[in-house]
Amino acid sequence: MQAGSLLLWRHSFFEAIRRTVVLASPRGQIAYSFYSFGTETDATYFEESSKPNQEEVSKPLSWRIEKLPRREPVGLAFQSWMGEGFPIHRGHIFHAINRLRKLKFNKRALEVMEWVIRERPYRPKELDYSYLLEFTTKLHGVSQGEMLFSHIPFEFQNELLYNNLVIACLDKGAIRLSLAYMKKMRELGHPISYLVFNRLIILHSSPRRRKMIPRILTQMKADKVARHVSTYNILMKIEANEHNIEGLIKVFGEMKQQEIEPNEVSYCILATAHAVAKLYTVAEAYVEAVEKSMTGNNWSTLDVLIILYGYLGNPTDLERTWGIVQELPHVRSKSYMLAIEAFGRIGQLNRAEELWLETKSKKELKSTEQFNSMISVYSKHGFIDKASELFREMEMNGCKANAITYLNLALGCLKAGLLEEALKTLEFGKGLTTSTRIRKSVPWLETTFSIVEIFSQNGDVENAEKLFEELKAANYARYTFVYNTLIKAYVKAKVYDPNLLRRMILGGARPDAETYSLMKLAEQFQT
Repeated sequence: MQAGSLLLWRHSFFEAIRRTVVLASPRGQIAYSFYSFGTETDATYFEESSKPNQEEVSKPLSWRIEKLPRREPVGLAFQSWMGEGFPIHRGHIFHAINRLRKLKFNKRALEVMEWVIRERPYRPKELDYSYLLEFTTKLHGVSQGEMLFSHIPFEFQNELLYNNLVIACLDKGAIRLSLAYMKKMRELGHPISYLVFNRLIILHSSPRRRKMIPRILTQMKADKVARHVSTYNILMKIEANEHNIEGLIKVFGEMKQQEIEPNEVSYCILATAHAVAKLYTVAEAYVEAVEKSMTGNNWSTLDVLIILYGYLGNPTDLERTWGIVQELPHVRSKSYMLAIEAFGRIGQLNRAEELWLETKSKKELKSTEQFNSMISVYSKHGFIDKASELFREMEMNGCKANAITYLNLALGCLKAGLLEEALKTLEFGKGLTTSTRIRKSVPWLETTFSIVEIFSQNGDVENAEKLFEELKAANYARYTFVYNTLIKAYVKAKVYDPNLLRRMILGGARPDAETYSLMKLAEQFQT
């Protein structure tokens, strides 16, 4: 049955290709970045050059396509649009594809492009075929993408199509095939986009593969491809994820040296990394840079600012930023969660509770993460009764507690002085499957560190060491304050370990004045 459907799909698509009358588009209109990151700024040329002169309509074409029931053909949206007397322009299609990509409606996006190629509301150009190639490969695999590429009119098999084919292969993890196509591009004299190298860097960003990144950058230089600001942002994000502040600053320095202007994403990465490292003065300077470099009200940047103003303990700017978010056409549940946690971080529990009630009234509570946001606030302040009540409400709503839920509840128990309950809760949470990505996430690491702090204050070396190993595995122990907290556990327990300083240095953390003072204090406990 599946084989028959696939054959039918091939026949209908290639028939549409053969029926399409196409004209070559100017080489100057090629825009690689439109495919990869889907940013609206990359589409400015196409949006403005092909946008129809008409008054705004209440239900734009992109909205009609998004709201179509799943089983309804995409042609219905086009028919309703044209039925009201509106023509279909290239700008409408590009805007719709951008929206569908962001929503991850890949199947619907492919249907849109197949309709465009088949019905020809305008003469397809290279970007239309690049979209078709993108979503065909996403849904039907690399082999179908390659077959489609071979059937696209030869005049459009240029650098844009080749770059998008390479990126499509990389998205499917076909690195060797991508490298082969890159070699062919060099032979044909087609420039390779920086976006291809960006994808290669991302694919090699894991600790096991990171040693390949310098070679990728060397090849990038050999191909005379200039590093884009997004390339530097990816490199900085890799260092930030490894909690390597020195590496992060080094990449940022190289970026400035090459006279590449940082954007709001660059400053968001820098500010967040320094805030996580508790370098709040530096973080504050980068937050100011974020505010100055913002281009419009980008919800993702506003979300980062909410997090940062929570770290910096700045209620005025936090409230101001949240006010801007509320003025957006649509406020995401994620934004509510971040605001709740930010107000909880600065101690404004009443405000966090107000937002939680607002979330309950405006948003459907259907995810564990929503409940975890408020549970974390109560737990950090030791209100274990309220956290437990919310835990029960969560289960009644059909949301299943996860490892993060139990980690937060364990912290709440410790804050409330319930050591035995905390240890039982921690043990229960350990039995749940948790991905490496979650265990390396900042909320997980910061909550774990808060628990280590309490064990250290109690002189509980055994439990502090157990959780410290988790922080070390995620490179969070690179921060001096993390190792100092562990040393405090030994001091409180009146236990001397001469290897602590050596462990710290080998672990990548730099001892400071507090470290040496604590070690000096611990020396009196030598036996």
